Amino acid sequence: MNRGMMLKLENLVQLHCACRQLHSLSYRKIHRTQWKPVKSSTYPMRPIQPHPQLWQTDTFISVVLSQYRLLATKEGKRPGKQKLPPIKPKIERQEVEIQQRMTAEDLARAMDKDIDHVFEALLLTGIDLDSLEPDSVLEEVWIKEVVKKSGMKYKWAKLKQEKVRENKDAARRPPADPALLTPRPPVVTILGHVDHGKTTLLDSLRKTQVAAMEAGGITQHIGAFLGHAAFSAMRARGTHITDIVILVVAAEDGVMKQTIESIQHAKNAKVPIILAINKCDKPEADPERVKKELLAHDVVCEEYGGDVQAVHMSALKGENLMALAEATVALAEVLELKADSTGLVEGTIIESRTDQGRGPVTTAIIQRGTLRKGCILVAGKSWAKVRLMFDENGKTVDEATPSMPVEIVGWKEIPSAGAEILEVESEQRAREVVDWRNYAEQQEKIKQDMEVIEAKQKEHKDAYRKERESLANLTWRQRKAALYKTNKHLIAMRSKERAESDRNVLPVIVKGDVDGSTEAILNILDSYNANNECELDVIHFGVGDISENDINLAETFQGVIYGFSVNANKSVQQLAAKKGIKIKLHNIIYHLIEDLKDELSSKLPPSVVEHIIGEASVLATFCVTVGKSKVPVAGCRVQKGQLDRKMKFKLIRNRDVVWKGFLTSLKNHKDDVQVIKTGMDCGLSLDKNIEFNIGDEIICYEEKEVEQTISWDPGF
Repeated sequence: MNRGMMLKLENLVQLHCACRQLHSLSYRKIHRTQWKPVKSSTYPMRPIQPHPQLWQTDTFISVVLSQYRLLATKEGKRPGKQKLPPIKPKIERQEVEIQQRMTAEDLARAMDKDIDHVFEALLLTGIDLDSLEPDSVLEEVWIKEVVKKSGMKYKWAKLKQEKVRENKDAARRPPADPALLTPRPPVVTILGHVDHGKTTLLDSLRKTQVAAMEAGGITQHIGAFLGHAAFSAMRARGTHITDIVILVVAAEDGVMKQTIESIQHAKNAKVPIILAINKCDKPEADPERVKKELLAHDVVCEEYGGDVQAVHMSALKGENLMALAEATVALAEVLELKADSTGLVEGTIIESRTDQGRGPVTTAIIQRGTLRKGCILVAGKSWAKVRLMFDENGKTVDEATPSMPVEIVGWKEIPSAGAEILEVESEQRAREVVDWRNYAEQQEKIKQDMEVIEAKQKEHKDAYRKERESLANLTWRQRKAALYKTNKHLIAMRSKERAESDRNVLPVIVKGDVDGSTEAILNILDSYNANNECELDVIHFGVGDISENDINLAETFQGVIYGFSVNANKSVQQLAAKKGIKIKLHNIIYHLIEDLKDELSSKLPPSVVEHIIGEASVLATFCVTVGKSKVPVAGCRVQKGQLDRKMKFKLIRNRDVVWKGFLTSLKNHKDDVQVIKTGMDCGLSLDKNIEFNIGDEIICYEEKEVEQTISWDPGF
């Protein structure tokens, strides 16, 4: 080995010792300023004498030999031509496109990860993982947190500007030229309280109208008679098609709750009233009392100086029906009702139903134009090409003019009662209108959902920020305690939610023969207030007979099905019996409501009622020794009923209950007895060694469970 190689070997030794020294200093945590770099003439090192034993270690010799071979290899190369180690390329982080209101599933898809990866990244955040679902919307702060924890970077995705669709809706025509208007018959609505004879009067007037049409009588000048339910459905949608209201009041009952509501409806719609005092044939009838009671509600009859016509009648016997019809026609002439019978049709749907042979059928009132077969109509989100038309007596008609009620066949779907009917030029135009209305409804729903989501996000962000701020200046022990309190709060909240989920509730399904009937029932159900009793949950309502889908839905919610003027075929009834589902069918609305009240009451827990068996008064007090203790004893006389030792007792002092429980002894003279009857004296002691006062009352009673009834008053 030549001298140069020996020098390089020596330098290697010095380098090794310097490394050992540096390691020792760093291990002992010596400050950087205590370290002094070594120097050398050949290499930037200071000569260091290695420890004698260091030369003798196998590890050191192996290191020296390996370094020697490396130097020997480099010696053969020309100076200045040494190859530098390759530079490792910088690893680019994956970029993830994020956007507002991303769900956990969307984020996982954007990151090319599975959903569990997102859940794991959210473990240490403030989000409640138990309530998190793949379709749950994540807040912006959580989206960024997941991306960062995954070693990625995010960028905001460019929002696609949705093209604003052109409004394709149909609308009513401008008002017609008054010179083109022609007289039309009135549309009459019959309102009043339950059982005051509205339905009977309605049927009688329609029969009279049919006879009059055949004989050319006066009622042919009346267009349509509507019922209370149909009028309520129109009022709920702000649709005013009624010209005259006939207010039916029973002569023997007078003004009732729904009578007042009917008056208010008529006033809100600004419709004139004709008073029909019904059931005047009964002995207890008092029409004058009815007129006086109506004065308190600003319904002033002509006899009292007002402008309201009053007709005394009997709908059941048909008395004075023509007088009522004449009063209606006279008022219509005063109102000078006119309409435009040309151009595109406009109208309003009164009722809608599904007919097994005809499909969706609607009853409508034409308000403008003349409806003919083949017309293309739009109502709500449905359209129709008129195939058939029937009048209210079931006869086929070829056209319908203003104020005429008509049944229309040809609808694609069932429109709702109160929907506006508009005629359009073609089927293509009808589809455009329906598509636009579906789109507008969808956009409105999205807008409402977005408002709810944004409010929730703001609430969560504020809560998350406050939580972070409260933990910012705490130690890890304090943070742990704070998080423990937060978890306890969450557990309490979930317990409360579980308690709410176990609340007493009656799910119901309501099916009616027509849309107006269903609407009327739902309006009555809206007046129900649980008041800490059983809640009422209408899970579904519709028009038509009870179906298997209704049974399956009722089974899911453990509900009851109510049907008004509809049927349930044998197979549906068998399926309901098999699944334990109740089907309750009625043809009178208030019978259905009474049945529903009973069903709601059956869901209430029984109340405990005290039934008094006997009463006694304390005449004397004394103590007896039993073993080593003294027991207070009351000398009593039974004033009413009897005292039975098996029953419960209570001690009353100054009208306050001092004690409730059982007797420990009941004696007559010195004998233990089971029963003490009225007028007998006895001695008794209580189970808590209660002290007695002269004049106290002893009450013997038994507790009985009594079924509760709900406090709901639907008004009839």
